[in-house]
Amino acid sequence: MEFFDKLGKKASEAYKVTADKTGKIAKETKLKFKIGELRTQINDLYEEIGKKVYEKHVREEEISIKKDLEEQCTKIDVLSDEIDDLLKQCLALKDKKQCQKCYKEIDKEDKFCPNCGERQNNEPAKEVEILDNLKNTQVKEDKEAQKQIVIEELEQDIQEKEENQEEKSNLEKTVEIESNVESEENEEE
Repeated sequence: MEFFDKLGKKASEAYKVTADKTGKIAKETKLKFKIGELRTQINDLYEEIGKKVYEKHVREEEISIKKDLEEQCTKIDVLSDEIDDLLKQCLALKDKKQCQKCYKEIDKEDKFCPNCGERQNNEPAKEVEILDNLKNTQVKEDKEAQKQIVIEELEQDIQEKEENQEEKSNLEKTVEIESNVESEENEEE
């Protein structure tokens, strides 16, 4: 009897693992399908932008991005953000993350990217935590000025790091991410 109980438990555990993996694969497939649809929409917007630019060129009119193309560019930004979010969801399903520099898929535990060697860390979050602790720390009156200087320097460092991270536009990220996904898809075939 004990043998059959163990066998039943093992079969039940195997079923749970298989069902979980199948569910993740199905979710990932749906996400990739949605990403494909969004990329098609972006390509349509690129085509629409190209047509508008060419029409202006033919008519020898001046092209104003703000006036003529702002709506399409904004739509591309929104779609790019949505693609980025969906890619992050795909990575989470596989317990992976993206390299902060080259955007390659890497393991969540990796401290350095195996592709480009970039250190993977979340220092701004730690610095914010340190800053909060420092602000809440009581110091002697004669040290208050030094505390304020350190706080200001830390706030400036955090702001600079955030600005550096935001420098790459969503469009550049999307193009890079799309090329990485396409190369991965080609490798799988």
